[in-house]
Amino acid sequence: MTHPLFDKHQATLDRALQAIAERGYWSHFPESASPKVYGEGTAEAGKAGYEALLGKPFDLDQPGTVGQVGKERSPYGFDLGITYPKADLDALLAAVAEAQQGWRKAGPQAWVGVCLEALERINKASFGIANAVMHTTGQAFLMAFQAAGPHAQDRGLEAVAYAWDEMRRVPAGALWEKPQGKGDPIRMEKRFRIVPRGVGLVIGCCTFPTWNGYPGLFASLATGNAVVVKPHPGAILPLAMTVKIVRGALADAGFDPNVVTLVAHEAGDDTAQRLAMRPEVRLIDFTGSSANGAWLERNATHALVFTEKAGVNQIVIDSADDLAAVARNVAFSLSLYTGQMCTAPQNIYVPAGGVATKDGRASFEDVAKAIADGVAKLLGDPARAVEVLGAVQNDGVTRRIDAARKLGTIVLDSQAIAHPAFPQATIRTPLVVKLDAGERDKYLSEWFGPISFIIATKDTAESLAIARKAAKEHGALTLSLYSTDPKVQEAAIDAAEDAGVALSINLTGGVFVNQSAAFSDFHGTGANPAANAALTDAAYVAGRFRVVQHRRHV
Repeated sequence: MTHPLFDKHQATLDRALQAIAERGYWSHFPESASPKVYGEGTAEAGKAGYEALLGKPFDLDQPGTVGQVGKERSPYGFDLGITYPKADLDALLAAVAEAQQGWRKAGPQAWVGVCLEALERINKASFGIANAVMHTTGQAFLMAFQAAGPHAQDRGLEAVAYAWDEMRRVPAGALWEKPQGKGDPIRMEKRFRIVPRGVGLVIGCCTFPTWNGYPGLFASLATGNAVVVKPHPGAILPLAMTVKIVRGALADAGFDPNVVTLVAHEAGDDTAQRLAMRPEVRLIDFTGSSANGAWLERNATHALVFTEKAGVNQIVIDSADDLAAVARNVAFSLSLYTGQMCTAPQNIYVPAGGVATKDGRASFEDVAKAIADGVAKLLGDPARAVEVLGAVQNDGVTRRIDAARKLGTIVLDSQAIAHPAFPQATIRTPLVVKLDAGERDKYLSEWFGPISFIIATKDTAESLAIARKAAKEHGALTLSLYSTDPKVQEAAIDAAEDAGVALSINLTGGVFVNQSAAFSDFHGTGANPAANAALTDAAYVAGRFRVVQHRRHV
């Protein structure tokens, strides 16, 4: 007998299963914020709902609450004033253990059905969550709506589809018959039960709390695990709203809502480490710095740890039919959300002797100027610029901009822009600095933010060699190539496969290297130091459950 929520959402699940098998374009949750899609008044209601949360305790009834925490400040220049339950970890995890018993016994169809229901409810809250993301991460509203709303929800659905695809491979039972010659065969009845691994811990990041958080949350929940969500102290609200919605879906389905809980904390304390080292925690999903990710990989050996860490994303320019189109595409990639994306390019390698174009050879200086001009033109209108750039999430970004200015010749300086609606917002345009290939100590580390380097190399072969080595040793989530030469394209493919990094070739249209589409693009590979897993593939979900059997003679 199937679960009612599984039946309710089975058509969606079936279409998601088709999508992960085909890897073509499909999106279940519409990315358009139009009232024609989400309904008249939905945007206004979502914003009003978000504003109603400001300046007061967040309503989340969890066991083990021993006070309130929360000091979020909007990158647009004001304090949110929201506090969240502070958890006594012993009491909270005891309640989680109790809740987990009924959830574990419910089985895969119930797990998946509740996840699908929760995702549909989250989608209905997209406008409220978008406002929360905007004012915790600094993303401009439209990006916050799309990336933190429908795109993140699609990533969650993708994880659920992979989880179900792996679990359905295990039959519920079998009749085992072993022939015994002339005698009666030995008959055994065998039953196979999928059991969760334990408690999952999702450690959120401050720039993409939902997009990076939903895959781990729903991969663990869909495989029967209870989940503790620990947001970044600077971006608690989007995940708090998510947890509340999921708890509501659990309760309405007859389950203890403590299957999913929130642990909020102040910046600078050791809550993440203490949670990660709890023996109850058997799964950890982390997005953040290399230092913290490496600490988890080294120390949380009792758990299965999935990390996305820092990397150095790169562009190799060899040749181009239309240099202006290349410059426009690269300029947008450098500017989008002020370079505060784990996929944003940093190093741009150009041969010192220039590149071939349809209009003749363009010098290194021509290429650098084209990119700088592309950024300047894109961001020339401040009202439009702020909708591309968003706001700087934290002071570390501005400090890095100041430090990077001293590294080499400035091709394009970073400028402050006033936001017409939020005068206290911190808005910065990209900084572009010229370096030589030999200055590897300057550019072979992540400069997170709107910072990029145009690096003069001996030739494209050296560019690819540096890119290959950098991805293998320092990690990278993206690599981009511009070349009209099929042999160079093949060389880049070989370098990317060897280094385990996703490659984009000749992007000049409406797709950018720092964008990743659910159900089609694998985000990360797990094959270089930037990430030890991919979002989302079978390996991301298969270890989150185990199969326990019992058998008896018939």
